[in-house]
Amino acid sequence: MGASKRLAELVCQAFAAQSGPTVFSMVRFGNVLGSSGSVIPRFRAQIAAGGPVTVTHRDINRFFMTIPEAAQLVIQAGAMAKGGDVFVLDMGEPVKILDLALSMVRLSGHSPYVIDSEKDTDPARGDMPIQIIGLRKGEKLYEELLIGNNSAGTDHPRIMTASESALDMGGLMAILEQLQAACGAHDANALRLILQAAPLDYQPSDAGASDLLVAPLAQGNAAATAPAVDLRLVSNSGFKSAG
Repeated sequence: MGASKRLAELVCQAFAAQSGPTVFSMVRFGNVLGSSGSVIPRFRAQIAAGGPVTVTHRDINRFFMTIPEAAQLVIQAGAMAKGGDVFVLDMGEPVKILDLALSMVRLSGHSPYVIDSEKDTDPARGDMPIQIIGLRKGEKLYEELLIGNNSAGTDHPRIMTASESALDMGGLMAILEQLQAACGAHDANALRLILQAAPLDYQPSDAGASDLLVAPLAQGNAAATAPAVDLRLVSNSGFKSAG
């Protein structure tokens, strides 16, 4: 799973370790079919526009479940929560995105074929090309819902628990303050090193910072003039903004 998601879990775990009326728990699951950001609406739009349908890699796969499944399982996991729990939903078998794209094109009444670049377009092979465009920065080929192998079952056959490392509020605050300082300095490489040092099991696939972070800085660093916001957690009751 992504480092930012695991960091968010550490925040919830730290709050769960403090006494208070709120029960904090986390539920991990994959992609929800038809939800905002799902690949299916994007494929539908690309098919309606005449193609090409774009897939980042021939072997990339993801877990999927329906909206009713996700909603029901999250509610049921919440009912079992004791505080600090990390639940993992059984998503079944992962689906190859290329297979999903091929199926959607066929169900739309078209004849799909796969190409590696636009110059490979050949109407003799079909009427809807599926173009392989390459993995984006930080994009994973295979989706992972668990960190480590310390999972256990629950009373529900499709809900498991994961045993994860946690930080107390002091340890968490130290990391958040380092991240805030790196963000304030627009230092993408420092952010990367802080995340690698944190207990996130963050293992980036390359040594460079993402273009999404570096490119805006090369365009005049306009964000540096924006007002600073202090996101430090000051108590288990909420956040404090700089005045």
